[in-house]
Amino acid sequence: MKSITVQSLTEKFHLEVLAGASRMDRTITRPRTHRPGLEFVGYFDFFPMERVQVLGRKEINYLLTLSVEDRMLHIGNIVKYHPPCFVVTTGQQEIPYLTLFCDQEGIPLLRTPETTTEFIAKLDSYLVKTLAPELSIHGVCINVSGIGILLRGKSGIGKSETAHTLIGRGHRFVADDIVVLKKLGPATLLGTHNETTREFLALRSIGLINVVRQYGRTAFQDETRIVLDIELCPWQENSLNNELEQVTQYSEYLGVRIPHIEIQLQPGRDIAGLIEAAANNWYLKQLGYSAVEEFMKRIEDGMQP
Repeated sequence: MKSITVQSLTEKFHLEVLAGASRMDRTITRPRTHRPGLEFVGYFDFFPMERVQVLGRKEINYLLTLSVEDRMLHIGNIVKYHPPCFVVTTGQQEIPYLTLFCDQEGIPLLRTPETTTEFIAKLDSYLVKTLAPELSIHGVCINVSGIGILLRGKSGIGKSETAHTLIGRGHRFVADDIVVLKKLGPATLLGTHNETTREFLALRSIGLINVVRQYGRTAFQDETRIVLDIELCPWQENSLNNELEQVTQYSEYLGVRIPHIEIQLQPGRDIAGLIEAAANNWYLKQLGYSAVEEFMKRIEDGMQP
């Protein structure tokens, strides 16, 4: 199971450490935050204790309405579950009771000047991506007109060269050689690089190039949602399927199914152009348009007296 430390979280979001500084090595394994509400009134049946606990104005103001005895009781009941850490938002100051408990139990208590809504949105997005299940595969990742494509094929078949042509046509490069796939949801697959290869594209006979230095910042993006899996294959006589509409094939990565297209290579074929066509065709299908349906309708209309 993937995890990050509270120390890493503190550095990433520039959080102030108020208590529990000796236990900044505590780990976070769950991707979303939690605001304890029902837990403060004693209901713990579904308490996600593995999550970062965020305390906004609502939670702190409620605690301040309680008597000292009740306040200590309710806080003590939550702290004993030992969540990874507590984060107090909006720079709230009246929390010495929290500091006391967190120091006693060795739980980091952190503070941010950001509002609760802003902080939770940023933190949830970061945790979902950082803790997402991931898989590294050999291939190229590129964003064609806003559509994320995983380009696969045997070594030397021309994946990087095709990506280079697409970059020259104004599309965006994401990763070469090693593509890291992250599962963000049941139907969402994110493609990115592994940091080491960030911005680098390897071209046979030319060598390694830095896409950003050579083509500018707009030629590169860190990540993209993968919606098409395209495989480059050697040309095989009499094997191409030329029906009006191909039956959709799928590839599966980390349990996420995405449409799979096979493009056979032959001298003279505009592979980059075919990939652009595949991307645009996928987009039109999402809008409910089918070229085959329109074509058949024209034939039917033409046959009518």
